[in-house]
Amino acid sequence: MTKEHEHPQADITKILGNRGKGPAGNTRQWIVWVVLAAATVLAIFAWGFSRGKEQVGYRFHEVRRGDLTITVSATGNLQPLNQVDVGSERSGIIRSVEADYNDQVKVGQVLARLDTAMLQAEVRKASAALESTEASVLQAQATLRQAGAELDRMRQAHELTGGRVPSARELDVAEAALERARADEAAVHAQVSQARATLESNQTDLSKALILSPINGIVLSRSVEPGQTVAASLQAPILFTLAEDLARMELHVDLDEADVGRVQPGQQATFTVDAYPERVFSAEVVQVRYSAKAEAGVVTYETVLRVDNADLLLRPGMTATADITVNEINDVLLVPNSALRFVPREAGEETQEKSSVLNKLMPRPPRHAREDSRNGRATGTLRAEQTVWVLRQGSPVPLQVITGATDGIMTEIVKGAVDSGASVITGSMSIKK
Repeated sequence: MTKEHEHPQADITKILGNRGKGPAGNTRQWIVWVVLAAATVLAIFAWGFSRGKEQVGYRFHEVRRGDLTITVSATGNLQPLNQVDVGSERSGIIRSVEADYNDQVKVGQVLARLDTAMLQAEVRKASAALESTEASVLQAQATLRQAGAELDRMRQAHELTGGRVPSARELDVAEAALERARADEAAVHAQVSQARATLESNQTDLSKALILSPINGIVLSRSVEPGQTVAASLQAPILFTLAEDLARMELHVDLDEADVGRVQPGQQATFTVDAYPERVFSAEVVQVRYSAKAEAGVVTYETVLRVDNADLLLRPGMTATADITVNEINDVLLVPNSALRFVPREAGEETQEKSSVLNKLMPRPPRHAREDSRNGRATGTLRAEQTVWVLRQGSPVPLQVITGATDGIMTEIVKGAVDSGASVITGSMSIKK
């Protein structure tokens, strides 16, 4: 870089500083000052002309009496009223699958069948064991009758011989033999019971080879194919998922902790789903659960709404946005929220000068609203003193009002110098002529 470019103002300094360096220098200096003065005058004139041509216009809204509906919004998913996962308690190979997606099924209907070759063999084996033990019962009963008859014969002989034949020892041996025969009979009867229980267990296992529907409903999912091996050693695998009566469903929504105090069972609600954006569905709150869920620092409470789905348009898993009606107020004075937020330009500039950076970053509600919030109103309505502006003699004039419930668009005026039919300012705009 050359010395000529290091100081770009050098030429201007030379021009302005050539005082007393000859007629040419004085002429150039005089011309520069005249040009600068003319440019300044023109800029001031243009600014004043534009200011004189700019006026402030206002937008108005007429205060009216009407009804106010307070709602709480929440999102969630639709779920069946009763959903059942059907599995298998037995391991084996799937021989056939007899139900598919969206099939209507009834209680006891076969959904799938396992291969039963091994189970049938176990049943036949247990049946043969039962027959064998039952034959042993007959044998034990015959032995018992024989031992009893032998003892009776020996006792008669003992009486006829005056106690000489048989001896007392032989009588004792015969009585012991009878007792052993009775014990053997009892043992065989126990074996019969055991064999019968084994047979019933094997028959139960054989019946479990048929996967049956436990409810009347519809098949939501199927996760099994013919030929697939089912291993149920540790946990019963889920083969089908059934939903009972999709004509009645539930909407489970996550309700914010700030709104949970205003929602009660029995309140009405409406909701929409993405599949039918133009249609509004009805619902009713049936339960607000006490268990809390915390995600990313946000605490919510699961709320259950009952849904009528007689036309079967709604499906499990759909995402829904619900509006729960928590309060309805009739025939009250209403003002738009934009009128409560409006501040004239002059007042806004003055307030902005007085506000600190912290107040701008962390706005606080009015004092009355904070006090009512600490008092804990059951209705969730905060009464606050706020300001609305009206136009009188061409200038905005503030009016103090006490506000009540709001639905986010309109707010109830509980008290104040505003009557029905009054026009309040909702915004301003610049008008250039």
